[in-house]
Amino acid sequence: MSSSLSSYPTSRSSPAAGDSTAEALPIVIVGGGLAGLAAAAVLSQHRLPVTLFESRPRLGGRASSVVDASTEMLIDTCQHVAMGCCTSFSKFCEQLGISHFFRVEDQLNFVAPEGTIVPFAASRLPAPLHLTNALLRLPYLTMNDKWQLARGIRRLVKLSERDASDLSFADWLKQNRQSAHIVDRFWNVVLVSALSESSERISTKYARQVIVEAFLRNRHGWEVHLPVRPLTEIYAAIVTELESRGVTVCVQAGVERLETVGDRLSEVVLRDGSRSTCADGVLAVSFDRVADLLPAQLRDHPELQCVQNLEPSPISSVHLWFDRPICDLPHAVIVDRFSQWLFNRTAIHASGDAPLAAVQTDEFATSHYYQVVISASRNVLEIDSDEAIARVLADLQAIWPAAKSARLLRSRLMTDHRAVFSPLPGIDRHRPRQQSPIANLQLAGDWTQTGWPATMESAVRSGFLAAENILRRRGIDAESHVQADLPTARLGKWFLGL
Repeated sequence: MSSSLSSYPTSRSSPAAGDSTAEALPIVIVGGGLAGLAAAAVLSQHRLPVTLFESRPRLGGRASSVVDASTEMLIDTCQHVAMGCCTSFSKFCEQLGISHFFRVEDQLNFVAPEGTIVPFAASRLPAPLHLTNALLRLPYLTMNDKWQLARGIRRLVKLSERDASDLSFADWLKQNRQSAHIVDRFWNVVLVSALSESSERISTKYARQVIVEAFLRNRHGWEVHLPVRPLTEIYAAIVTELESRGVTVCVQAGVERLETVGDRLSEVVLRDGSRSTCADGVLAVSFDRVADLLPAQLRDHPELQCVQNLEPSPISSVHLWFDRPICDLPHAVIVDRFSQWLFNRTAIHASGDAPLAAVQTDEFATSHYYQVVISASRNVLEIDSDEAIARVLADLQAIWPAAKSARLLRSRLMTDHRAVFSPLPGIDRHRPRQQSPIANLQLAGDWTQTGWPATMESAVRSGFLAAENILRRRGIDAESHVQADLPTARLGKWFLGL
């Protein structure tokens, strides 16, 4: 990755679309997260000149890695996963040749409140019945719970999008008599992890989408896709592919603002005073940075002012290094405890093509590294880091006795306070389209209108949609890169009306 800026045209005017001068100028993408990278992937397929600016020394945005100073190990700030229903993300991985960096998990491991490990996998039954046996085997739900749950799922699927959009999921749960026991041991387990919010702050529309797309529509929708390498290594492979297509990637290149001439984006001004004239632009930053970068004439525009109504939700991760293994599972879903997901990073990395990056500190050379993720982690923010780590350790020791005898070599709590936007009831009214009010400026990010909540799938879809708008403006006929949902199983159409 290049960390220095190349020379760019600095003329103060931006020629009109279709002008040969304009077509020679780069398409500038501001932001090197998944949305910006997805836009670059599509545009570079058509051999259009693209320059991508990222303010940080690494790509990935909120899904990135850092070097832990004590272990000298490259670690992901938070564990990110995709699912089988994330069709556009899968296409993105195929296009850039990074699919082999992910392993597909066709079994989840649920940890019951009393500590029992419960395998959760699909049977041979067709969707939407493929997970029925797995649900029936959950020992921490009574038969009455399971009956009430099945009835609730069926009612949720039948709910119209209009009725679901402005209704909080907490209210829907009450209306449909889902007991606190079922909420704590099923709905929260699934939805807090998927949407990183509590039920009172989740639109029923998105709760329904998770259940339908991940668990009912197709037997592969629920499968988890885990990265087997640190995310920064995956981004390095992406950059290699993009640069082979002619994309210029600049890191440590913070953008100060976008400037216009008349009703057109003309150039990007960087924090060091450099200017990059552009034919088109894609603003692919997090929603909280949009207003500061927009041209002055757009900051109060009704279509964009609404972005300020989006609210963030935090995600925390506790990183733990032990002197020995505490469990042999690659991952575990922890039910009704302070901890939510455990990822055995040593085991996951060992399944990749290469071992975990070398550790220079002898004490950690043979350590076993785990990450515990807590979504919607406002409860973590209410306590200090030592207490949060202690509560996670208490959870692990209650479940796996080996954690009691293992020596903890290092621990670290990391919280992204603005990890995702909250999928509040009515949230879609505040999500702008990719096409901004300026013809040659696109917006990209999971917070734009994609039909999906804040996920890697939503980020990739937004980048695809922004790039397709640019292609259409240039008269380039191309098939949509946004992928259709997984096909609905025949039984799902008849049984649930999907």
